[in-house]
Amino acid sequence: MNVKEKSVLVVGAGSIGGISAAFLKKAGYNVEIVCKYEDYKESIINEGLRVKTPAGSFSEKMKAYASLTDVGEKKDIILFALKATDMKEGANDLKPLLNGGSLVVSMQNGICEPELERILGSEHIVGCIVGWGATMDKPGRLVMTSGGDFVIGYIDRNEDERLAGIAELLETIAPVRTSSNMMGQLYSKLIINACITSVGAITGLLLGEMMRRRKARKLFVRIIREALELAYILKIQVEDYAGKLNYYDFIDDKRKMPELRRYIILRLMGFKYRGLKSSSLQSLQRGKLTEIDYLNGYIASNGREYGVPTPVNAAIVNMIHEIEDGKREISIFNLDEQVFKKFY
Repeated sequence: MNVKEKSVLVVGAGSIGGISAAFLKKAGYNVEIVCKYEDYKESIINEGLRVKTPAGSFSEKMKAYASLTDVGEKKDIILFALKATDMKEGANDLKPLLNGGSLVVSMQNGICEPELERILGSEHIVGCIVGWGATMDKPGRLVMTSGGDFVIGYIDRNEDERLAGIAELLETIAPVRTSSNMMGQLYSKLIINACITSVGAITGLLLGEMMRRRKARKLFVRIIREALELAYILKIQVEDYAGKLNYYDFIDDKRKMPELRRYIILRLMGFKYRGLKSSSLQSLQRGKLTEIDYLNGYIASNGREYGVPTPVNAAIVNMIHEIEDGKREISIFNLDEQVFKKFY
């Protein structure tokens, strides 16, 4: 069957899910979307999703639902764009909508694929990294803020024609790369998020401000070291981030002037993306839960299970949970915690 003849469901009408659905509808795909609220559903049906991109703006109306339980019919392709915090509940609600050949494309931050495989079955899950940026001005008004690509692949099997169909579908939105080492790709993205998103959340700083501070740079280095030590035990070969940052080279103390190299890399990154604001910080400032358990929490929990010390990642997880619970303030003084001092 031609991929355009397949039924497509986008679960989650935030910036990533909403923009993806609008592009697919514009390209003629048979796509429907699940949002969270009844009034948002009515807005999508009657007014459409309006998307602003560097190339121009457009809007698309489509069939929408306020809940997965309202969908009823089984779907061939599901773009699963819920936040990681809603992933388990959403995956359980999704079960009745899968047919034998359904594919679920996991578009969450962090590494959620193993949990999705446990709930839905590994034969249904496609790993996916979203490399382009987006934001929601308000429900139904979405902005693609930066270019980039998708990386897709299976976690535990070889590429096939079905994966090629997913690539064809996603090419409608952004360029697509397939990977035979999807866990290595996901882990690479997780590491950069565990640095930028999580340190930004505990300090309240934009990336440029963070990278001007020696303590924040030292935490980045330690987060990466702990993550790579765990990756070795888990037998994950971590891919270069965005094809440019080789983590193994970055922490290699045997290379010439390693501290200076790390300083230059982090300062340049901070300058280039100086206005970048942590997504977890934005969640905290809106009074919402973060995805920390699927970022630094993935490193810390697996570290405990496999006997790999991850004190910095574990401390960051605890701090962010304390902020979520109202027991700690977002502050640059969180960098002065005793657990961090021996790494400065």
